Amino acid sequence: MPRRYKSESSYCETLFDYAGKQSQIDQIERQMAAPDFWNNQEQAQQTIGRLKGLKAVLGPMEQATAAAADLAAMIEMAEEDESFAAEAPDALTELEKTTEQLELKALLSGPLDANDAILTINARDGGTDANDWAEMLLRMYLNWAKDNDYRTELLDRQDNEEAGINNATIAVRGMMAYGYLKGESGMHRLVRISPFNSEGKRQTSFAAVDVSPEVSEQIDIEIRDEDIREDVFRASGAGGQHVNKTSSAIRLTHLPTNIVVQCQNERSQHKNRATAIKMLRARLARVEEEKREAEQAAKYNQMPKVGFGSQIRNYFLHPDQRVKDARTGYLVGNFNSVLDGNIQGFLDAYLRFRAGKKL
Repeated sequence: MPRRYKSESSYCETLFDYAGKQSQIDQIERQMAAPDFWNNQEQAQQTIGRLKGLKAVLGPMEQATAAAADLAAMIEMAEEDESFAAEAPDALTELEKTTEQLELKALLSGPLDANDAILTINARDGGTDANDWAEMLLRMYLNWAKDNDYRTELLDRQDNEEAGINNATIAVRGMMAYGYLKGESGMHRLVRISPFNSEGKRQTSFAAVDVSPEVSEQIDIEIRDEDIREDVFRASGAGGQHVNKTSSAIRLTHLPTNIVVQCQNERSQHKNRATAIKMLRARLARVEEEKREAEQAAKYNQMPKVGFGSQIRNYFLHPDQRVKDARTGYLVGNFNSVLDGNIQGFLDAYLRFRAGKKL
């Protein structure tokens, strides 16, 4: 048994490509030492984000390797001193937890998983309840981001006149934001007693979530001017808020794919257009990623990932409280906890699901 833990160090280093990640860290730190590193602020921030992501894996990896060595020594000493044997089970449990988290991070290995994410929520069927539900989901993702030290930026929001939102788009920036959130794309279904129904009837409402990777201008994504239809309109908000006297809001339609993005959060038409272009690049990058995934799945006779428009999760407030993922079977019995942003269990379960691991 001691020999198993003596080899744990080399096993972890091989499984998580310690040498490769350390080499990438060294390369990035050399780039950061260059005098012109901060000339391009956006590119510099993305580079720093990659560095943080790599260190977030290497740090726990080093801790796990050290813990494995300590456990091996503890087991050896237990042969002479029984007091060490009593400590070994707790040490093993902690090591297993650390290794489990490392395995989850290792699953975030897609070419765009390290990128920031652009998340859009649209109210669908269900009338005013659907608008209210879309806003509840927006709050859920903002809470998750805050609790996990991600930065968020509101890119676009259209309030409904009665309650909730018609749609909203946010950027979520930080370590592996897209890798964690991409599995949230799809239809989210809510069943509850409607607060907007005077008869107190049960209402089913839907909101669609779309997650795309935010990509830098260095990534080659062709967007031809003739492929874009641009519409300009006046920004508006509930209660007269954010109403512009000039037409500053921008809607872009990518004709070959029929992808539509819009931005009205800024008062400047130029800034709104720049943000809309960034949103369009993100959506097109996701389209290309889905093509790659479908081709890869076809090689192994597997179904491609569940995408935008497919029902992925059910949220129940009536007749009982529960939230269940339709793909993984992951279940949480505390509805309010999930809506407060405690969705990490769903995100982790989807990572395992994608990797074909037993849940």
